[in-house]
Amino acid sequence: MAIRMIVKDPDPVLREKAVPVRNFNANLHKLLDDMAETMYDAEGVGLAAPQVGILKRVIVMDCGEEHGGLIELVNPQIVATSGEQLGTEGCLSIPNLQGEVLRPLHVTVKGQDRSGKEVVIKGTELLARCIMHEVDHLNGVLFTDIAKSVYRTDEGGSSVKAE
Repeated sequence: MAIRMIVKDPDPVLREKAVPVRNFNANLHKLLDDMAETMYDAEGVGLAAPQVGILKRVIVMDCGEEHGGLIELVNPQIVATSGEQLGTEGCLSIPNLQGEVLRPLHVTVKGQDRSGKEVVIKGTELLARCIMHEVDHLNGVLFTDIAKSVYRTDEGGSSVKAE
């Protein structure tokens, strides 16, 4: 495993649409392992392959044990959403910015695991938010594109200036 460099906005790769994974092989397994290690090292809860410069439909998330621990999803597709929640989001590719984003409260996503086997995940609250945020990355959408408000934070995460 290796920690990869996280691509920062305004790098154009973050605005491109990722392509489906067709080969479930050692290269994909290494990418998934590296992405998880990179996410944990950066103290994030989710990471999409475009954030490490790879235009493949691959995401990793870990919203805590209560949400299932580490989740790997290949070729994720949102199949159902319901409810609404307004909450604060940040992004490893946009350091020192946070925003208030309206997301579904409940999300069902279908995808594949690292071996190509179909998986279905139902998420609520934080996991639903994380799924939507990471799938947005696969479509070239950043949270700042849909935020109701965006504000800068200092290194400790405190608000310092409204924008």
